[in-house]
Amino acid sequence: MIARIRRAGLMLGAGLLLAMPAAQAQAPAPSEETPEMFPAGPNRDEAFYACVACHNFKLVAAQGLSREKWSETLDWMVTKHNMPALPSEERGKVLDYLAEVFPAKAPAQQGGWKNPFLN
Repeated sequence: MIARIRRAGLMLGAGLLLAMPAAQAQAPAPSEETPEMFPAGPNRDEAFYACVACHNFKLVAAQGLSREKWSETLDWMVTKHNMPALPSEERGKVLDYLAEVFPAKAPAQQGGWKNPFLN
């Protein structure tokens, strides 16, 4: 019975997709990120372009780390993910921007995430 319902749902979904014009069936393209979408500050462009070579910058902006942790993260990406090491001067600029604009969030400053159900 459940299998028959699933098959009917799949057939209905496939029929709706086939009935749509091709332009409507395609998913919209994600909007392009630009440095201007993120907080202004010295070295924003250097940080943006160093990071978006591998992933979107929204992922970076969501982290919130101390300068030390940002530096450890860069080391980890170089070691574990074969990221090309940034030249010393560029690395300093990237770390300056990230630490200033996306600093450690409150839980990280207090030793990391705490499970509220363990109290």
